[in-house]
Amino acid sequence: MRFIRMPHDRIVYLLLLVSVALYLMDYFLFGRMGEIGFGFMSNVAFLPVYVLFVTLMIERVLREREREAMIKKLNMVIGIFFSEVGTQLLRDFLEFFTDGQGLRGKLNVTVRWREEDYRAARDFIKSHEIRLDARLGDLPRLKEFLSEKKGVMLSLMENPNLLEHESFTDLLWAVFHLIEELQARQSLASLPASDLEHLAGDMKRAHNHLLIEWLSYMAHLQKDYPYLFSLAVRMNPMNPQAHAEVA
Repeated sequence: MRFIRMPHDRIVYLLLLVSVALYLMDYFLFGRMGEIGFGFMSNVAFLPVYVLFVTLMIERVLREREREAMIKKLNMVIGIFFSEVGTQLLRDFLEFFTDGQGLRGKLNVTVRWREEDYRAARDFIKSHEIRLDARLGDLPRLKEFLSEKKGVMLSLMENPNLLEHESFTDLLWAVFHLIEELQARQSLASLPASDLEHLAGDMKRAHNHLLIEWLSYMAHLQKDYPYLFSLAVRMNPMNPQAHAEVA
């Protein structure tokens, strides 16, 4: 079935014609011109109130829908980041920890976790200084992995929706800065202790942001996408025995 679309000006004229016709019908049937005029002026007097009310309500509904759509798109971007970069980066960072086992114990997310568990994990990260040692892990392999993902990082940073998520934007900048620092060095062998300390600071900055965003991402999956959360728990980067197979 095809619908004929009328221009807006014709619709306006048609509605005005219908209104005039109804007022004339009322006048010829009942002949109460005074009441018709009173009713017309009453409606005109309340018209600004009607317009204001309808406009505010529609604007509020549209703004809420836009916000929900933006959040959904942003969560998709965050999911792509962790799928392509974040989860593996968390695993790689564990090699540089002096006390990786203690951190894994606090962040071993399971299907039984509740909001208070996520809150306790965030408080632990914020209240404890997590130190990394650039001499413990494989810096060349970390450089190779991040260099391969530089294109992904650039495409994520071009997404305009990230302007609404300051903490995730900070994470992307921290990881991107680490990529540039590693790529700026032609060789990562025999670096002086001062330079290794500098790289450890860049890694720590990126890792702290990464942990906070990862916890928020896991809580989001648990609430809205249980099937994705199930896989994310089985592939928990904080669990060295994690595997995709369902036990």
